[in-house]
Amino acid sequence: MSGRTTPAGGRGWTLAVVCVATFMLLLDLTVVNVALPDIRDAFDASFTSLQWVLDAYALGLAAVLLTAGSLADRLGRKRVFNVGFVVFVLASLACGLANDVVTLSLSRGVQGLGGAVLFAVGPALIGQEFQGDDRGKAFGIFGGVVGLSIAFGPLIGGALTDGLSWRWIFLVNVPVGLVALAVSGLRMRESRAGSAVAVDWWGMVIFTGALTLLVLALLRGEAEGWGSAPIVGMFAASAVLLVVFALVERSRGERAMFQLALFRNTTFNGVSVVTLVCAAATMSAIFLLVSYVQNVLAFSPWQTGLRFLPLTGTLFVAAAVAGSLTTRVPQRLLMGTSLALIALGLGLVALTGPDTAWTALLPSMFGIGLGMGLFNPPRASLSIAVVEPAKAGMASGINETFQQVGVAIGIAGFGAAFQSRVSELFATSAAGRRLGASAHEFGEAVAAGGGTEAIGRAPRAMAPALEAAARTAFVDGLTDVMFVCAAVALAGSLVGFLFIRTRDLHESARGEAGNTPGGHGVPLGEAGTEGLSAAESVRSGGER
Repeated sequence: MSGRTTPAGGRGWTLAVVCVATFMLLLDLTVVNVALPDIRDAFDASFTSLQWVLDAYALGLAAVLLTAGSLADRLGRKRVFNVGFVVFVLASLACGLANDVVTLSLSRGVQGLGGAVLFAVGPALIGQEFQGDDRGKAFGIFGGVVGLSIAFGPLIGGALTDGLSWRWIFLVNVPVGLVALAVSGLRMRESRAGSAVAVDWWGMVIFTGALTLLVLALLRGEAEGWGSAPIVGMFAASAVLLVVFALVERSRGERAMFQLALFRNTTFNGVSVVTLVCAAATMSAIFLLVSYVQNVLAFSPWQTGLRFLPLTGTLFVAAAVAGSLTTRVPQRLLMGTSLALIALGLGLVALTGPDTAWTALLPSMFGIGLGMGLFNPPRASLSIAVVEPAKAGMASGINETFQQVGVAIGIAGFGAAFQSRVSELFATSAAGRRLGASAHEFGEAVAAGGGTEAIGRAPRAMAPALEAAARTAFVDGLTDVMFVCAAVALAGSLVGFLFIRTRDLHESARGEAGNTPGGHGVPLGEAGTEGLSAAESVRSGGER
């Protein structure tokens, strides 16, 4: 690492800047949803065009997480972080000033690329500044911010869209980002790997291409058809590129952007799987629950955000508690318990019914919020604890990649299952059978939140029966899919309990990970992970 000392209070400023950046980039995952009707009216945009406004950001965010982390280790984490911040702010400005939906979608893609850099490098910046109990508390705050950004999306998006304009959901990033950049330049310190390693350009290009094709296929599979030639072709090309990437990385040894030998580390595999599973189950669930509150219970975006405050508050308190526990409790217990609580919360969605009030969701919100709050701090801490400090950016980038792929898989898979289930339930209802061949199309509109519009186009005499059938199909379909999400989360809980082990962590982090008395451990390199330089680790730690 750089030998410079941290400016007075520098680590607090580092945490603040990383949290602000993370809040902004994750907020933009959900905040746009509530503004889509206004964007559609402003540009007379089609449904497909609006879908690209969402997909372009998710695609950019997922594609370069690993490459951004690897670059940061080599070129300097502060430098790469600030470049990503500049890209994110400029792209946000372009989004806010866009004069057509194509420009908006392209700008969203660039915004996602900048956000990926912030997301990948942020945890490594926190890890370099905080040690011991302070590190646990710092990651507790970071984990709380991750959850808050997701939960507050509808609330903030609704306030900006209703009070000002949809353009301000993007433009607000500009002044906030400029202030954060100024603080970063003045207060954050630089750090990088202790030895100069050439940038693995071939590895970056191949992996970015593979991940781009994979995420794009997941995002567009439902619309294009999972068995269609473009989707199958993208999945196949992604698989081929991943194989080529593995061969290239194996041949590059220590110069590789991704140490393939990490897959020999049980805890690395466990954290990766749990991160993917948690993201797939929780993000898809939150999107569907928000859709339920808005489209079935007919609350505005602002009112919806207010009603999710129990989940938000529980999440933030739990994250603060988890931060203090990461150095006192074995992290496998935190990770396993957090997924079990999420599974419980998802299962409690069954308390809702076609005629229940929104308060029926409160037990589910408390369970999900508690589980997510307990999950995020140890997840972020463990993501960089499996490697020596010099490779923290790479490790963080890998973990965030698993998270974003999990989001894409969850929203695509569970979203498709939800749409199919609601359509089936509606088509087999008494009112659906009266519609005949158009029943499935009507059911798909209900699942997508367009039930009110579809009912408005139907004969007036049928409206009450259609409305009741649509509401019942939506709620029953939601409950069925939540049970599947709960089962997936429960499987992730078992992985957390069984495959996260303190002894697999790097020696620089093992003492901070809730190690039990008498526990043994060996450095990661001695546990079967080749290519990690002990001298480089000592040099990195000695310069702190």
